Amino acid sequence: MILSALLTSVGINLGLCFLFFTLYSILRKQPGNAEVYAPRLVAEGKSQQTSNFNLERLLPSAGWVTRAWRPSEAELLSTSGLDAVVFMRIFIFSARVFTFAVIVGIFILLPINYMGKQLSLDLFDLPNKSLESFTISNVDDGSNSEIPPYFQEYDYISSKRISYFYSSKPHPHQFTILVRSIPASSGRSYSETVESFFSEYYPATYLSHWVVRRASKLQDLIKNSKRLYRRLVNLKSANHDRERFGRAGFMGLFGQRVDLLDHYEKKLEVIEDNVRAEQSSCLGKEVGAAFVSFRTRFAAASAIHMQQGVNPTQWVTETAPDPEDVYWPFFSASFLKRWISNLVVVVACVLLTVLFLIPVLIVQGLTHLEQLEIWFPFLKGLLRIAFVSQVITGYLPSLVLQLFLYVVPSIMIMFSSIQGYIAMSQIEKSACIKVLWFTIWNIFFANVLSGSALYRVEIFLEPKNIPAILAVAVPGQATFFIAYVVTSGWTSTSSELFQLSTLVSNFIKRNICRKYDDEFEVPSVPYHSEIPRILLFGLLGITYFFLAPLILPFLLVYYCLGYLIYRNQLLNVYAPKYETGGKLWPIVHDSMIFSLILMHVIAIGIFGLKKLPLASSLTVPLPILTLVFNSYCRRRFLPMFKSYSVESLLKKDKEEQNDPTIASFHERLATAYQDPALLHGGYSGNSASIIAPLLSTTEVDA
Repeated sequence: MILSALLTSVGINLGLCFLFFTLYSILRKQPGNAEVYAPRLVAEGKSQQTSNFNLERLLPSAGWVTRAWRPSEAELLSTSGLDAVVFMRIFIFSARVFTFAVIVGIFILLPINYMGKQLSLDLFDLPNKSLESFTISNVDDGSNSEIPPYFQEYDYISSKRISYFYSSKPHPHQFTILVRSIPASSGRSYSETVESFFSEYYPATYLSHWVVRRASKLQDLIKNSKRLYRRLVNLKSANHDRERFGRAGFMGLFGQRVDLLDHYEKKLEVIEDNVRAEQSSCLGKEVGAAFVSFRTRFAAASAIHMQQGVNPTQWVTETAPDPEDVYWPFFSASFLKRWISNLVVVVACVLLTVLFLIPVLIVQGLTHLEQLEIWFPFLKGLLRIAFVSQVITGYLPSLVLQLFLYVVPSIMIMFSSIQGYIAMSQIEKSACIKVLWFTIWNIFFANVLSGSALYRVEIFLEPKNIPAILAVAVPGQATFFIAYVVTSGWTSTSSELFQLSTLVSNFIKRNICRKYDDEFEVPSVPYHSEIPRILLFGLLGITYFFLAPLILPFLLVYYCLGYLIYRNQLLNVYAPKYETGGKLWPIVHDSMIFSLILMHVIAIGIFGLKKLPLASSLTVPLPILTLVFNSYCRRRFLPMFKSYSVESLLKKDKEEQNDPTIASFHERLATAYQDPALLHGGYSGNSASIIAPLLSTTEVDA
């Protein structure tokens, strides 16, 4: 019965995947739909638009697959950066690992599991068999088999990171540091203090600085002016004059009836006058933080890693993000505010994790028809229909869980944005870690323990019982996780092609809300939501490698689909907003190490339950060896992801000593870290005179 439900789930998802592939293939050839499936091409002006009707355009094709497969890794690197290459390496590495795992698991482990007599099942009643007949639960007590896999990819990514650094052009963040906790001096501004300090202690290498100013109010004003400007654009593009008239009050429901075009123009002028006034007042609102630029990368790196003052809480230095990566809103926050924000975020994450157990319990209830009949007795007749019961138990649980998970990445981004990070890349990396561990706990552990051991939480107070508990609970959820891979993996990855959420929001905005924004923003890859999903599937594959090998082919299909689809998206849809140089890879490595240790712990419990003391004893050293390997990797490779070596920095600096363009680059460094809010020129008709930057470059070194 369980196997039939699983096959029903697979059939539904295959149909959905085929539908998404077909629709995408048609949209690839349809004129006027490029903003749905290829916003990057639209922004770059490369989309092909034709007005002639052609029946061939209505037929699906697989030409996009060839175009996604053809570009080399070097071409992907030049187009989307090293972060995109590292992202695709996760798919490549996982596909290689699980190709080997499929061969071993399907042709060796699966027959061993199936031929066991522990569950006493009929060999000829395959369609109605429980999936447990294909798991290690069916292996006879005393039987000997199972070999864990291993991996190594750190060296390749590290070498790519160094090569990318050597081949890159000069970037402002390579020559700049961020200095916080600048001591206040009576009679001198922060700018004068920074100038005096670095001119004295770094006379040969100090270049310029830019003091951060308190501009949160200014940013709010500019946000309001942008919103009002878009309303004006939409109003001017309206087809009917009657849309120009409305009420000036709240949401257009209250107040005097006015000409909205004239009303918004006057209101925009008032806001921009306030913006101009606030820009002038920001000159005196300095914050105890500054971007300090040096003439060489080595000088900047030396300043970061050395204590600047006698008091270690003053002149605190850290690596500066790229100017386009800076997250300005939190610069004005004090140390106390940042500390409180971090505490609030920790509490909020714990509460969200606990509250998410509610949908997990609901999902687990859907996997048991007898429980549903108790909750909803009026559905008893409907639930007895074979197809309905198969859909509910095989497909619906993972779909419901996926819908609840859809909002989690956005919430984690919000949490990370109020923690005081100074770069959007740092915010996304922090959110990625939060989403990963939230997913591992609420998708893996909560589902595993909710049915068999959640009511026995007190057992976890005795760590020696944990392997036995996991050995009993994990194999019992194999059916659910296979269905989850199919639902969350196959379907959602295929829907990534179609960009359904973008299509729906675009349709509502244009046809219902009548909003036509003249600004088009190319999206970037949501690493914070996609990487945790890939790593969760890796955890499922590693832990279920010997427990339920039937999951391995489904995972291999997912990684192959993901490789093709995301190559297409990176080349045609997404554009990088920042570049970290592959700093997300250590998260991947740590997740894999955790998965291996978890598999070892479960193996120890399984061998103990199967009365194999020798196998259990031989497995005990494996988690220790894995931790030793992890320690080696952290010492050998992790420092390369935190900072570049002296050898690399000096080599790069020497190569550029005779570069004629480095002088002009140094000149641009002086103004590279200006807050964009201080340069806002305005949208209204009388703003032509204020287009020039508010702060001239001569004020930088003041």
